[in-house]
Order: sequence, then C-alpha cells, then structure tokens
Amino acid sequence: MIQRPTTPTDRAEFATPAEPPGQSGIGVVAPFDFALDRELWRWAPDDVSLHMTRLPFVPVPVTVDMAAALSDGAGVARATRDVLAPEPLVVAYACASGSFVDGESGQRSLCDSILSAGAPAAVTTSGALITALAELRTDRIAVVTPYVDSVTERLLSFLTEHGVQTVSSVGLGLLNHIWKVTYSEVVQAVRDVDTPEAEAVFISCTNVLTYDIIEPLERMLGKPVLAANQVTMWGALRAIGRDAVGHGQSLLDTTRP
Repeated sequence: MIQRPTTPTDRAEFATPAEPPGQSGIGVVAPFDFALDRELWRWAPDDVSLHMTRLPFVPVPVTVDMAAALSDGAGVARATRDVLAPEPLVVAYACASGSFVDGESGQRSLCDSILSAGAPAAVTTSGALITALAELRTDRIAVVTPYVDSVTERLLSFLTEHGVQTVSSVGLGLLNHIWKVTYSEVVQAVRDVDTPEAEAVFISCTNVLTYDIIEPLERMLGKPVLAANQVTMWGALRAIGRDAVGHGQSLLDTTRP
C-alpha cells in the first residue's frame, strides 16, 4: 500500500462554523430585458439571497404596449411559481413601468397575481415608491425617466392617483437598450429636472443604474433622491423585516431603526 505523506494542510483545523450561515430569500420577477441583476444585490445584506426569474420575451420596443404585456397577470403568476422553489419570504415584481402602466388598480392586481401564485408576500416597484414617499412625507417630486412621453405620462398619472404632484419631469425618449444609459446621462437629467418646488427626485426604470450616484446627487441637491431599484429592494427587504444596504441614501437612513 502506498501511503501519501501527511502535509500541514491535512492537519489544519478549520475556524469556520460547522454549518453555513442561514439565508433569507427574496424572489425577483423581472422583465425579459432586465440587465442589472448585480445592482439589486448591492442593496442586499450578506445573508439575503436573490432568486431571479424573467418574464417571457415580448418583441416590441419600450412603449405602453410593452409595459402592458409585462403586467399580464397570468405571466406574472407563472414567473412567481417558477421562483418559489427556494422558498423566498417575499416576491418582488421589479419593473417600474409594468407596475404603473394600468394605474393603482393594475399595481394591486399584480400583487394579487403574485400572492395567488403562492408567494408569502408581494412587492412591486411602483407600490414601493408610494410607500417610500409616504415614509419621507413627500408629495411634490421631480421625475426622471428613460421612457418615451406616452410611458412617462402613465407614471405621472399613477402618482396623481396617490396625491403625489409631479412639479417637473423629463424623459430620455428611449425605445430600447435602456440599461446602457450612463451615470453621467442620469446626473445631467436630474440636474435638468430639479426645481426648488420639488421635495425629492425619482429616477424611474429598474433598467437604469443608480446605486453609486444616489448619495452624491442627494448631497448636490440637498434633498432625497429615489430610484426604481432602490425602492424595490427597500420594499422587499422591509417586507421581511430587514434593512437595505446603502450609505448616505435618505430613504434608507430615514427608515432604518
């Protein structure tokens, strides 16, 4: 018999715990073109896992028609069932336009579809936005979107339903490749849209990167800046009794115990 020489590694004592740390799960239902999974993870604590799934491909540009297709209740319920295997504690519908395109009734219907599919709790981007504005006691905002005007108008109408006044808004008019919008483009749009009357600024669309620029924008403007991915993750984590991770973001700082 050949004996293998003993090495120091063989005799090493591991200092790691006997069992891996527990994990809480958040299910995320995202549009087929969602390209920013990594951004959502930045708001998640280390012991929270994101379980992602995509809605079916829709061969249309980013218009009201696409938003309406993404908000189809049957499709959302099917995607929810797909993501329930790892037993998430909440399922988040991570799409701003899909959750505001049909107004508050459409937003509620999306939550109903998620819950009826078996999710223990449901959050949508637009629903989380309204909750966040209420927490900040803010009802006069400026809005930046990457959308064409017809989609932006649906967002403004949704906000009006909730008593939120849009004092100014700007849309970038994009029909595709929204995830390619740069930080500098977003910052310039925020500069252009901000007015003294606005108590906060909201940057719409979960396909727009914002994590790194929220804090400097707030310092520059002297007011809260909310973003679609931020409120989605904040709302989902809040639903399971957890805090989102982020430094210098008014929403997180104001609502953290």
